Amino acid sequence: MSGRYLASMADTTPELTNAQTRITIPARRQRVTTGRKPARIQEAVDFWAFAGAAANVVMQLGWPEVAYGVMESKVESGSLMKHPWKRARTTAQYLSVAILGDDEEKAAFRDAVNAAHRHVRSDEKSPVAYNAFDRELQMWVAACLFVGIEDTHQLLHGIMSPADAEEFYQSAKTLGTTLQVPDDMWPATRTEFDHYWNVASGRVAIDETTKRFLNDLIDLRMISPALRVPFAPLLRFLTIGTLPPLFREQLGLEWSARDQRRFNRLFATVSTTNRALPKPIRFGGNRLLMRDLRLRIKHDWSVV
Repeated sequence: MSGRYLASMADTTPELTNAQTRITIPARRQRVTTGRKPARIQEAVDFWAFAGAAANVVMQLGWPEVAYGVMESKVESGSLMKHPWKRARTTAQYLSVAILGDDEEKAAFRDAVNAAHRHVRSDEKSPVAYNAFDRELQMWVAACLFVGIEDTHQLLHGIMSPADAEEFYQSAKTLGTTLQVPDDMWPATRTEFDHYWNVASGRVAIDETTKRFLNDLIDLRMISPALRVPFAPLLRFLTIGTLPPLFREQLGLEWSARDQRRFNRLFATVSTTNRALPKPIRFGGNRLLMRDLRLRIKHDWSVV
């Protein structure tokens, strides 16, 4: 892989390590494989898979081109700050269709996103050049989505064995290929993905403008105070906890050993509760999103 932003992976050596670019999964929690289905991403998109959603947006906007593409977007109907609920629905729906949808559903969503992306490109006033159709930018966003889902899956179900981790990874490439990322651009193995991720994370640069935007997001400044006041503290805690150290440092966010222990205890409790919930409840949100998408396609309503 080589392009405008990254050199060929064969010619690069990461300066960052997983300790800097990934969160810590408690080592005491190993994924139980007896009687379980194979580790596939389709089994990972239950309700708590979205616990780190805000953190994932932070990670995606770590690349300046993605950040300014979002902040300067002329597609007001999809603005994160002006229409947060619609943006949350379309983002969650993209994950659902990329992971669970059939070819026709993926194509319909791709066409709708492409129509919006045609308007997302830099102009002479932009501090960085960007184009939403750029495959490298889409690969970075897809990689962030994969990291977020893999992390929350392991927080809930334990650390995967190398074989399970590889199978899980291979099932996840549609996160990118549902849009413009071709198969051969997605790193071939889980090990090669780690190499890509650590090299690509070396481009993360969050300036003051982006920092203010992301802190407003983390603090839920875009929603009604009636919802913001009770939920912002929990969201901020979950967001910082699901952010790798590199991103916390760039945003100037504090995270202590005590915070990490509280975070680990929370997910240990959530994991136990989550396993006890019936599958229709755990996966109900994604089923509703897919039902909504199918209705939109059937009646030719706006998809995004």
